[in-house]
Amino acid sequence: MFAGVSDLLRLAILPVLGWAAWRDIETRRVPSRTWYPLVGLGVLLLVWDALGHLSFAAAADVLFFVRVAVSLFLVAPIAYIFWRLGGFGGADAKALITVAILLPTFPTYYFAGFTLPDVRTTLGVFSMTVLTNTVVLAAAYPLALAGRNLLDGDLQFPVSFLGRRVDINALPDAHGRLFETPDGFSRNGLDIDALRMYLRWRGTTLAELRAEPGRFRDPASIGETHDPTDGAVGVATDGGTPGYASDTGESNFEDPWGAEAFLDDIEGTAYGTSPEKLRGGLEIVVDREEVWISPGIPFIVPMFVGTLLAFTYGDLVFGALGAVGVV
Repeated sequence: MFAGVSDLLRLAILPVLGWAAWRDIETRRVPSRTWYPLVGLGVLLLVWDALGHLSFAAAADVLFFVRVAVSLFLVAPIAYIFWRLGGFGGADAKALITVAILLPTFPTYYFAGFTLPDVRTTLGVFSMTVLTNTVVLAAAYPLALAGRNLLDGDLQFPVSFLGRRVDINALPDAHGRLFETPDGFSRNGLDIDALRMYLRWRGTTLAELRAEPGRFRDPASIGETHDPTDGAVGVATDGGTPGYASDTGESNFEDPWGAEAFLDDIEGTAYGTSPEKLRGGLEIVVDREEVWISPGIPFIVPMFVGTLLAFTYGDLVFGALGAVGVV
């Protein structure tokens, strides 16, 4: 393989994105510091490449700056806007902004008899290709989810395209949201990270909560509280036990489950959780043996695959349009 120094250095994004995708699957957490070296590298390469086009002697020089402008002032803002609207997680937005800075134009890798990427767009903005590849792959996720549910014998329309059924004992290590509320199916159920935060705040476990729901419903049972963390999987807790209260199962308390007390005591909103949503989720998890969850899309995973395809095949959408003669 032969390529320019800049294009070879840009390949550094692949192992980093691969590691981030693995972290996203395991914990839904990717440290912000992951992206700093790549952003720094991207800025240096942008300056280096720009110096070679400052003469504006050819149309390619002008196109270089147009493509960089599209990447920095369109693709990067898209990541930020979708994060603000809740469509992306913070790590997803940072990853895409990093892509916009590091990969503004198409690289070229020469092999014996062929070059990669194979399918290049007319626009020539490589970060846009990464984005469209990612969106195409992410759009296939509901079909994959439905296929898995079909194999498990849980095909229900439209629920099977948006969620999956899990054993209640698997919930402490799950990601996503409850796809059920006391009123039925809902994509706005309790965030499972918020559930973990609540359990850690009370110093208890889901098994203990299910064993004595009447006791935990009573806010008077709240004794010493603990650091709720951010709800990530695998964080050790104090494990303290709240003080004993009535185990009658009564729910006519002023603050059932201490939901308001929890949200008043912690920083932030626990992923948009309201006292009513928390109470509804707790009633679901103490009453069911299985529960539907909406696992969400770990967006960095299709981004990694989309980037890998962009470096090799090129642009999936442009290739499909070319195959039917549109472009």
